Amino acid sequence: MNHPSNKPIGVFDSGIGGLTVTKELHRRLPGEEIIYLGDTARVPYGTKSAETVQRYALESTLYLLNRGVKMVVIACNTVSAVALAPMKTLLRAPLIGVLEPGVTAALNSTRNKRIGVIGTPSTIASGAYQNRLKEQLSDVQVWDSACPLLVPLAEEGRLEGAIVTAVLEEYLRPLMDKDIDTLILGCTHYPLFKPVIQRIMGETVNLVDSAETTAREVENVILREGLLATRRTGNVHCYATDIPREIDRLGKLFFEGDLGEVRKVKIDE
Repeated sequence: MNHPSNKPIGVFDSGIGGLTVTKELHRRLPGEEIIYLGDTARVPYGTKSAETVQRYALESTLYLLNRGVKMVVIACNTVSAVALAPMKTLLRAPLIGVLEPGVTAALNSTRNKRIGVIGTPSTIASGAYQNRLKEQLSDVQVWDSACPLLVPLAEEGRLEGAIVTAVLEEYLRPLMDKDIDTLILGCTHYPLFKPVIQRIMGETVNLVDSAETTAREVENVILREGLLATRRTGNVHCYATDIPREIDRLGKLFFEGDLGEVRKVKIDE
């Protein structure tokens, strides 16, 4: 266990949505130990200022690094958009966000260079996806829509039905007449709504799932850096700054499996 490759992967999110990323990591890299930290006491980040998000994100990342992880996966689009760059200037450890893999996947997917982005208000207001897409492909056209109600709907377990359809139609309407062929799901909660989003947008629109693209990027980095764990089966250890009601139900919803015991920790001391 002393070999660096057998150190755990740290995954951090403002809440429990990052369990969708953890699920994909566990599926792709079953031998890896994963330490998941949800800052559930201070969620949501998506409506907070950039300065606050940066402070919270640094505290959570340092907590994971102090637990001896070999890398930290920022499984939160808001943090990836507004805090990842400044953290990379402060910390030497490998940090992987969800934004860059999503941008790369979207640019590889689009045929007509017309891309949509949905996310939390903070993610959309940051312009991070929009700016990065245009940096990578100067003539790409990007439209966005903030979707503040989707996170609470997901955490209520409301993933389909009349209310969800109405909310999504309202949020997606600004994108529907733009002839986009690719839509970035810019929040780790949003993959839970993929069937409804696909139905509304139509089968010709490719949905870019940040959980899948981030897990793929982590796998690439681990293989490239020679950090693949030597064990056959790794465990997922979950920590949270508060234990939400119905954590077992929410864990099964996002992780699609038994989370085991979720331990409460303090990170802001």
